[in-house]
Amino acid sequence: MEKTLNTTAECTRRDLLASAAATAIWGGLSKRVVAETAKATKPKAVAAVLTTYAKGLHADVLIGKILEGWKQDGGSGPALKLASMYVEQFTDKDLARAMAKKCDVPLFETIEKALTVGGDRIPVDGVISIGEHGSYPSNDKGQVLYPRRRFFEAITDTFRKYGRVVPVFSDKHLGPVWSDAKWMYDRAREMKVPFMAGSSMTVGAREPEISVPLGCEIEAAVGIGYSGLDIYGSHALEFFQCHVERRRGAEAGVKWVQCLQGDAIWKPLDEGVISKDAFDAALTLVSNQPDRVPLSDEAALFLFQYNDGLLGAVFMLSGIASGTSVALKLKGQTGLLATRFEERSEPRHPHFAYLLKGIERMFHTGLPSYPVERTLLTSGILDRALTSRVQKHERLMTPELAIRYQPVDYPHAPHPDLDSDPASR
Repeated sequence: MEKTLNTTAECTRRDLLASAAATAIWGGLSKRVVAETAKATKPKAVAAVLTTYAKGLHADVLIGKILEGWKQDGGSGPALKLASMYVEQFTDKDLARAMAKKCDVPLFETIEKALTVGGDRIPVDGVISIGEHGSYPSNDKGQVLYPRRRFFEAITDTFRKYGRVVPVFSDKHLGPVWSDAKWMYDRAREMKVPFMAGSSMTVGAREPEISVPLGCEIEAAVGIGYSGLDIYGSHALEFFQCHVERRRGAEAGVKWVQCLQGDAIWKPLDEGVISKDAFDAALTLVSNQPDRVPLSDEAALFLFQYNDGLLGAVFMLSGIASGTSVALKLKGQTGLLATRFEERSEPRHPHFAYLLKGIERMFHTGLPSYPVERTLLTSGILDRALTSRVQKHERLMTPELAIRYQPVDYPHAPHPDLDSDPASR
């Protein structure tokens, strides 16, 4: 009994620290600014809709930061309070039940009950939907059929039933099947749901820091990714897109998509279709191997042309690369800009803290921190590339990907301060 009281006290302390923003972490604000923020900031209530919850999974490194602080060490954290959880799959490594008990958070058997916290209205201020990890089937394109659309449908059906809409964040790419991704986007627009999605890579740390001005002219762009085409292809495409979307004229979408494999990967480089200098600059940041070593079955080139004529090239080089990078040639500049996503596992995957900061901001302002259209577009590129792969690598025209949006200058890590006012950047 004493242990239960102590652990509950720890979570209560976490809530107080979150609401007061009592400690500036990771190089922060003055005590005066933190004190002023504390007076103005009240935690927003959050419902979590999860596939599964175990150490190191997305549920842990997002929801765990609401319960235990940015570093998940009991210290300062977001101005958010977890009000409820729905968890679809429990394993022998489950953390959901232990964390629910420790922090006095109710677990519910349905998404509707989680959003209503077992009542007859929606008292929460936001929903985090994590349709990632767990045991789910795959289709013939190698896409794991995570229940992201089903989760979002149940969430928005609950909004309709109870007559209240709140912001929703959906983890990673939409869909993953294109028809599901587009359905989710259309449902959000129809119901005027403030909606965000996507990868933590767009807001995580980069090495080295580069400056890509909004409205610049990009002459060439090459991205490098690694690991599974579906699971990590979404990360590589989002990291690529968050850089190239900053070019002149904003984003107007993609005209065609093709997936190449085997020796065909190198042909566009050898023929000068893709900038070899940009490829070399991007690869050097994430690999110390020669680029022509034997390729694995998972290696592929996602090749696509934007409607404004820019050629997109993302090489998924499993077995060669060990990270995610991008290289750009800007008009008027003699050199190249190249950077890689700097992934750190300690303290507790900090890039997810920066992702949660963007989510926190949306829950406090009611406005997405950056456009969900970016994730819709990258979800479509990925789905079309995987379709091309199983259709003998044919080039697919993609009028459905004529997706327009205006990028915003949202900061990536290191954030000015994680304990800053959630309504600010």
